Amino acid sequence: METITDLIRNVPVPKMVKVRQHFDDTHIPTQELAATLTRELDREEIGGKIKPGQKIAITCGSRGINHYAIMAKAIVDFVKSKGAEPYIVAAMGSHGGATAQGQSQILRDYGITEEAMGCPVKSSMETVEIGRSGVRGQSVRIDKYASEADGILLFNRVKPHTSFRGRYESGLMKMMAIGLGKQHGAENIHHQSPGIMHELVEEYGKTILQNCPVLGGIAIVENAYDETYIIKGMSPQEIIDEEPKLRDLSYETIAHLLFDKCDVLVVDKIGKNFSGDGMDPNISGRFVQPKYCSGGIEAEKVVVLDLSDETHGNAQGIGLAEVTTRRLFNKMKLEMTYPTGVTNTFLHLMKIPMIMDNDREALQLALCCCPDAEDPDNLKMIRIPNTAHIDDIEVSEGMLPLVRANPQLEILSEPYELPFDESGNLF
Repeated sequence: METITDLIRNVPVPKMVKVRQHFDDTHIPTQELAATLTRELDREEIGGKIKPGQKIAITCGSRGINHYAIMAKAIVDFVKSKGAEPYIVAAMGSHGGATAQGQSQILRDYGITEEAMGCPVKSSMETVEIGRSGVRGQSVRIDKYASEADGILLFNRVKPHTSFRGRYESGLMKMMAIGLGKQHGAENIHHQSPGIMHELVEEYGKTILQNCPVLGGIAIVENAYDETYIIKGMSPQEIIDEEPKLRDLSYETIAHLLFDKCDVLVVDKIGKNFSGDGMDPNISGRFVQPKYCSGGIEAEKVVVLDLSDETHGNAQGIGLAEVTTRRLFNKMKLEMTYPTGVTNTFLHLMKIPMIMDNDREALQLALCCCPDAEDPDNLKMIRIPNTAHIDDIEVSEGMLPLVRANPQLEILSEPYELPFDESGNLF
């Protein structure tokens, strides 16, 4: 690496400024979450269907929903209050390395354990066929444990998807089609054209609603600060009719970078807990299938510096960056990363970018390779901790005019040099 180090040694790293992005902070207070959720469930169309002695499966996925354990426990307690027997099932497609143990570990990381929930937590990759899809006649399967329940309650967050657009994106419909479908469902849908993925999610989801005892679900929409904006209980018919409206709402509440473009975007950490793609393309602008999706910032180069602990070595999304670090590369576990690629067919998500020995060199490499920069002497660089938390960010000194012109942006510091340590790293 000495040759590369010599080539970029004199590339200046711009001074940075701490900036706060201001979004709508409307949310449900934490202490009111359980009561709000219980009210949504305690409707005749949903909770009224639960009878004493019934076995009720509650779905939990792999996404990092804020206050996840609090709300999951509230659903469990509601089912118990009806005299029924709740249990939680892992509904997360091929995540967790496509193993039952890996999916159990993801739930444990979120505090969803048998001890905390007060009910069994079941994880299996085994599925059973519950019917054929109405339009294409394809086999639709769901988790074995869910199939054994007298009733199923869905629980998931609704938000824009990272690789397709449609009436139903990330939410309850997709949790049925892919989450409950486990490896089989995820693989079956992803191995067809990405251009019809939105159709398949709807088709498979409706097949499950028609053939399984789905009682309804709880849909969460979060605000730009990952706080709970709305909790909506929905009957099966309401999932069909109302989830698209929640999807529209999620586009309004989701956080985004308040800049159109930059030369270099630096993401401190990527991971499955932040986004299914490691970093949310609705923020980074790096979409898996750009011909089907658009949005986010336009960055000429993207640098990813590290993996989150919660992703357990799954570095999916690393291929959407041009530069990374040896630290991240050393944490990457192929056995955790590759199964997702085999399932979703997006093999370029797993490709390894250029690897630099430390953070300083990673930034220098990206900065010296921006031929389309509008002002080469004042490169525009943005640094974010991850794509789930972008209220407090750093921007290069040359972006200050843009910051001052936007009332949603607040300057928090004077310009400063990035604090690289003796090894050239930021952390």
